[in-house]
Amino acid sequence: MTMGLEAWYIDSSDEDHRMPHKLSPNQPVSLEELQKLGVFHWKLNADIYETDPELEQIRKDQGYSYMDIITIRKDTLPNYEEKLKMFFEEHLHLDDEIRYILDGHAYFDVRDKEDRWIRIATTKGDLITLPAGIYHRFTLDTNNYTKAMRLFVGGPVWKAYNRPADDFDIRKKYLATASSSACFFWGLRDDSSSYMVVRLNRTLSCR
Repeated sequence: MTMGLEAWYIDSSDEDHRMPHKLSPNQPVSLEELQKLGVFHWKLNADIYETDPELEQIRKDQGYSYMDIITIRKDTLPNYEEKLKMFFEEHLHLDDEIRYILDGHAYFDVRDKEDRWIRIATTKGDLITLPAGIYHRFTLDTNNYTKAMRLFVGGPVWKAYNRPADDFDIRKKYLATASSSACFFWGLRDDSSSYMVVRLNRTLSCR
């Protein structure tokens, strides 16, 4: 299921980055536009994440073999201010970034093909994937709290490369494939409501 994700182009203000920073008038970004950048989304039931068969199927299909949970809040995350500052530095990874919001709110900012910032607002139940090689950054909103599951194919890789990082092969590959069409796979829930699973340039089997 892919409903419920809101995204928009943001202004260039240096004001508190936890604010929405919407343009006036607002310039929303559709899920289809995000998919063209390699950003994909599922809406799940976070209340049952420990036993959710849909999450288990996604993990199986996508090969997300590793997971852990992080709570980002001042009283629970060591070096909270330093970590938030690091997360908000523009960077890329050599692997996909997969995050499932179990509680709270968070913003993921990604660059579009014209190098403009798009802000993606995530809330409880949003599972989002950012492709390897995309420039992005992360911040909380004014609630100053989120709890998220971090997923990886294989072991966890935490290394971030701050911009400029254009010489990496993964960045060049991303730029070459960012305009590729996504593959769409439709399945049915047990209650017959449909959900969509997407994967860019990879084979995916749906239940």
